[in-house]
Amino acid sequence: MSKYDKHIFICVNERPDNSKRGSCSKCGGADIRMRFVQLINEYGLKGIIRANKSGCLDVCELGPVVVIYPDAVWYTKVKLNDVDEIFNSNILNNKPVKSLTADKNTWNELQLLKEMES
Repeated sequence: MSKYDKHIFICVNERPDNSKRGSCSKCGGADIRMRFVQLINEYGLKGIIRANKSGCLDVCELGPVVVIYPDAVWYTKVKLNDVDEIFNSNILNNKPVKSLTADKNTWNELQLLKEMES
């Protein structure tokens, strides 16, 4: 049994400004996490839903990245204004936001970007 009903991991990994991989922190990861924390508190879900800072999730090129477990739903290129929709749909109603959810095309794009880096 899990301690939390849902666990939200938000990448806040920092990389140098010249990194080819990008930096979830510099793309707004910390602000995204804080908005999830605000929503958790507003809805009285502290201790039920957890929003954690995460280190690198190895998808930096498509950051900021948010992953929700136990659903195993990955969101890439998340913007601060996406957080409320993700929270309302995925956290409160167990329905991932399809337009924001990583899919096969997302992972193919990531693979191409990684090949270009090497």
